[in-house]
Amino acid sequence: MKQVSKFTTIICFLLAILYGCKKEERLDHFDADAPAPRNVDNIKVTSTPGGAILTYDIPADPNLSYVRAVYEIQPGVFKEAKSSVYTDTLRLEGFGDTKQYEVKVYGVGRNEKGSEPATVMVQPLTPPVYSAFNDLTIEPGFGGIKVKLKNAYKANLAIVIEADTLGNGIKFPLRTFYTNSPEASYAVRGLSATEKKFYVYLRDRWNNKSDTLEKTLTPYFEQPVAKPYDMVKLPTDSWEPTADSYPMSRMWDGLVDIWIFASKRTKPLPVWFTIDLKSTYTLSRMKMHQRGSPYTYTGGNVKRFELYGSNSPDIDGGWSNWQLLGTFDSTKPSRKPSGATTEDVDYAFTQGEDFELTETPPPYRYVRIKVMDTWGGDIQVWITELSFFGEKK
Repeated sequence: MKQVSKFTTIICFLLAILYGCKKEERLDHFDADAPAPRNVDNIKVTSTPGGAILTYDIPADPNLSYVRAVYEIQPGVFKEAKSSVYTDTLRLEGFGDTKQYEVKVYGVGRNEKGSEPATVMVQPLTPPVYSAFNDLTIEPGFGGIKVKLKNAYKANLAIVIEADTLGNGIKFPLRTFYTNSPEASYAVRGLSATEKKFYVYLRDRWNNKSDTLEKTLTPYFEQPVAKPYDMVKLPTDSWEPTADSYPMSRMWDGLVDIWIFASKRTKPLPVWFTIDLKSTYTLSRMKMHQRGSPYTYTGGNVKRFELYGSNSPDIDGGWSNWQLLGTFDSTKPSRKPSGATTEDVDYAFTQGEDFELTETPPPYRYVRIKVMDTWGGDIQVWITELSFFGEKK
C-alpha cells in the first residue's frame, strides 16, 4: 500500500512540473525596425566558363547578414547566389552563352531588408556544355555505337543519344549518360548492323543544350554467346569457390544481383579459370559485372586481367595451346582515387563494363581468364556476371 502511495506522489509531482512550465517565447536577436545595410561596393568581376566570380568590399554594417546576387540566365529564369558576412566572394553559374548579363548585388540585413542594388555586367566565357561538344565524337561499335567526350572542366553533363532507327526521319531516344569526368567513353548496344543516322547532344543541369552532332553509321554485327556456359576444370586452374553458394556458375546465371562467384583466399594472384562456350565464336567483346554497392571498385573486383582463347586446351593445364586475345584494365568513370559514385556503380555493376578486343581473333570454343589484379589488392576474386559477344562460326 505504501508503494502505491509513493508511486502516486511521484506522478503528481511530475504532472505539477509539466503543467507549471510555461512555453518559452522565441527570442529573435535582431531589430525588425533596423534599416537596410549599406550598399555593396567596389565589385570586381572575373569571368569563368559559363559564369563569373564577383569579389567586393564587405559593408561595415553590424546589421549585415549576407550578400545576394540576382541574375537572369535565360528569359524568365532567375538565379540567386549568396555569401555569408564572413566572405567577400560570390560565384555565379548557369549561363548558356558568352553574352553580357546584368547582375544586381544586395546587402541583406538580419531582418531580411535588402540594400539598394549595385548593378554590374558580367560576360561569361564559353560554357562547358559547348566546349565539351567540340571534343565529342561518335563511331561505330559492336552492336551499336561508341561515344567519347573530353570534359576539361568536369562539368555535370548529360550525353543524349538518339537515332533514326526506322529510316523515316523521326528521332528515337536511345540512351542518356551522365558524367562529370574529365574523359568519358560510353557505348550503346543492341542495334542491328544496318545503316542508321545518329544524333548526339550535350545538356547541362541548367538545361543549356549544345548543338547536335549528326552522323550516319553502321554498327558492327555481333550476337550474344548463348548461356549457360560450362565450367572446365583443368589441372592448373587455380580457383576454388569460397563456399557452395558462390560457384562459378553464378557468373552465367543471367542475374545481376547479390549472388556472385567468389574464390577462396588460398592462392596468390594470378588466378585463372577456363570456360567452355559450347560452340566456336569469333569474339568481339566481353562484359563483366562487378560486385554491387557498397563493394564496387573494392576488394576482389577484377581490375586487370588477360583473356585467352583455344580450341584444344592442354590436357595438363598448360598454356601452349592458348592464344592471348588481350590484356584489359577496368576503369572507374569518376577517376576518384577511393569510393564509388552513382555513375561508377551503374557503369561497373548495373550495366557491366565492356572490354572490346582490338583485333579480330580466330574462332575459339574455350576461353581462359587470368586475373592479374583486383581493385582492393585482394587475392580473392569476385564476379557477379560474365557475358561474351561475337559471331558464331
